[in-house]
Amino acid sequence: MVDSSSSITPYRVLARKYRPQHFSDLIGQDAMVRTLGNAIARDRLAHAFLLTGVRGVGKTSTARLIAKALNCIGPDGKGGMTIDPCGNCEPCRAIAEGRHIDVIEMDAASHTGVDDIREIVESVRYASVSARFKVYIIDEVHMLSKNAFNALLKTLEEPPVHVKFIFATTEVNKVPITVLSRCQRFDLRRISSSLLAEYFTKIAHQEQVVAEDEALALIAKAAEGSVRDGLSILDQAIAHSAGQVIAADVRDMLGLSDGSVIRSLFSALLQGQGAEVLDHIKAQYDLGIEPEALIQGLLQIVHAVTRSKMGRPEQQSIRSTEEQRWLSDLGQKLSFPVLHRLWQLLLKGHQEVQTATLPLEAAEMALLRVVHASQLPDPVAIINHLKISGQQSAVVSPPSSDERRGMDPIISDQNLGDGSEISKKNTFEDGTEAVASKSTPSLPHEREPTHTVSQDSRANSPSAPIEEWDNNSSDGPVILPPTTSQPIESVASSCASSKENFDQDIDINNSSFPSDFQSLTETLFGSGNALIGHWLEDYGRLITYNPPKLVLEAHPRLTREFHQKLMQALKNLTGEIWEVIFSKEQTGNLSFREQDLAQKKAEKEALLNMPIIKTVFEIFPNAQLVE
Repeated sequence: MVDSSSSITPYRVLARKYRPQHFSDLIGQDAMVRTLGNAIARDRLAHAFLLTGVRGVGKTSTARLIAKALNCIGPDGKGGMTIDPCGNCEPCRAIAEGRHIDVIEMDAASHTGVDDIREIVESVRYASVSARFKVYIIDEVHMLSKNAFNALLKTLEEPPVHVKFIFATTEVNKVPITVLSRCQRFDLRRISSSLLAEYFTKIAHQEQVVAEDEALALIAKAAEGSVRDGLSILDQAIAHSAGQVIAADVRDMLGLSDGSVIRSLFSALLQGQGAEVLDHIKAQYDLGIEPEALIQGLLQIVHAVTRSKMGRPEQQSIRSTEEQRWLSDLGQKLSFPVLHRLWQLLLKGHQEVQTATLPLEAAEMALLRVVHASQLPDPVAIINHLKISGQQSAVVSPPSSDERRGMDPIISDQNLGDGSEISKKNTFEDGTEAVASKSTPSLPHEREPTHTVSQDSRANSPSAPIEEWDNNSSDGPVILPPTTSQPIESVASSCASSKENFDQDIDINNSSFPSDFQSLTETLFGSGNALIGHWLEDYGRLITYNPPKLVLEAHPRLTREFHQKLMQALKNLTGEIWEVIFSKEQTGNLSFREQDLAQKKAEKEALLNMPIIKTVFEIFPNAQLVE
């Protein structure tokens, strides 16, 4: 007598129970299904296929479906290859049950040697026993050894007409390029969270299980695009909640924190409430929430706020309407620099928690670092203040009271006043206040020009005029050029002397010699003698320039060989023989490069003496001034 209990079908997990039996059951792989369908319809099938993708997206299931499509004979036994196998004929049933003699599956993770491949190479010569094609499915093919791949190459390149190879791998980069070039490759896509949530809703309905949409969305997000992982989590959730899947149970099962708690913790971080942050961490840790999951939830909030601010919210949100509204409001208040800084700080903290021997303590210190970073000065406000201070050396407009309140504590009224040389405060007709400094610099037209290397450097140097006299500008009040204080007689005398030297000026301008040493250097650059020009810029300390005579201060780098090259270059340039002297007795002016370095040094010292910069260095002792 047969025991009645033996006739009961044993339980199968959802991942095996709902394994796709038709191509229509595959989700998220429409491009591959369309390509295979066209290839079968036109009889343009490749002899080898390579299926790649992350875990649980259907690589092995797709390989079996391809084997079914190639060997299906239909219910009447007269059918041919089809993209929609019947599933009822003997080949389809045998392949689904894994017992077909002509469909050989091999796990390359446990059969990595060349001997296993030799068995396949020897067996491909024989025709199939009962099927249309002999199909070899090699899973995790990247685990094969180098010798095994080499043994397979020739057979893979020219297999018999009755043989098809189907490879599956999660790490396609480890497969040799010689194997990839012999296969038709299909990249199985990661399944989106929205599509997974719809699929899990369908599975829950078939299993007669009541499941909340938020709970299924949490499972879909935790699956990370893997159908098998998602079905395993759903199977566990059904068992955990006794037939009714709710969001709270799923969070408890996955070790996820409640959304309201994460929002409260995030708000405490932004407000700089360190004690409240520590209380939240301790409470969640006591409930079984791992510190890593807590910081991961904060990272997800920063990411969601940034996407919302960009106008691209999450396609499938697991958040309630209230939380979505909260994220939108937060995106309007926080700037992109703040969000980026939060992301970097939290990401660094997440990495520290993953590698720390004390995860809880590491999480607390990481979040306290975020708390203190929220009280640091805004770099944009500091940069704007530095720009104003650097450009307006004669007239400085202090920020209004509203602006001072919006700036960080480092930029306070007291700090702005330290070191300032204020003597008088004026109020214009429109109510604008200006502060005049005691040490007012000279006007642009009164400044003496300094030696520079090129016109570009002259334009960028602080010695150049800050403003141009432009009477046609409509952006501001018309500024007239400065008037001369010379009497008319001196002007007439100056004009007369200019007329007397007119012929001499013409001769100089028309001569073949550059007008000054700087022009000579620039001419050398433009005539293909850039190396000589560079040496003159760096080491040429001018004593006398009286063409065709050039006297420079002697320098160890100005060798005899350079002396000869310079004379030859000047002769080729002007057609005249020059007298070039490197004098050891006389001292020349600084070279152009030395002048530039001295000017930059003076600018840096002036910048370091500014009160706001001194305050920054007091707060950040390890800070550096970068050009």
